[in-house]
Amino acid sequence: MTTTDLLQDTYVAALQHDLVDVPTETTLVGVVRRPTHSFRTTIDENYPALGPPPELLTEFKQRQEDFKIQGLCDEGAHNAAWDEVGFEDRYRSHLTEATDAKDAVAELVDRLRADEQLTVVCFENTDQKRCHRTLLKKHLTARL
Repeated sequence: MTTTDLLQDTYVAALQHDLVDVPTETTLVGVVRRPTHSFRTTIDENYPALGPPPELLTEFKQRQEDFKIQGLCDEGAHNAAWDEVGFEDRYRSHLTEATDAKDAVAELVDRLRADEQLTVVCFENTDQKRCHRTLLKKHLTARL
């Protein structure tokens, strides 16, 4: 199997509303710090350590709200805040420096190397917004 067959990503609403086709044999792996009840009932397991670090998420959400107050639409505010707080670089650093994140990455890489199909799941629809799960997917793929 190719990496593309083994590792996919999506958002929880797409799963809940049948907007995405996921193979029945795939394991749905949440990657959020604080899953809601409906999130937990949709996925098979969750790795909170692979969610953005709390301080990054707090700073990002505050800047996003600031941009909304300034008149940006939701997607515009999201993406502007992403850039301003250096989300991509800081999340990548989290994956390579935080012990719990490194351990979680190693575990998922081992599972992928054993040909387990995984789909990483979070809340964001990436059609118009950027999301940590796409960075995580690239990070995992680079280690295979």
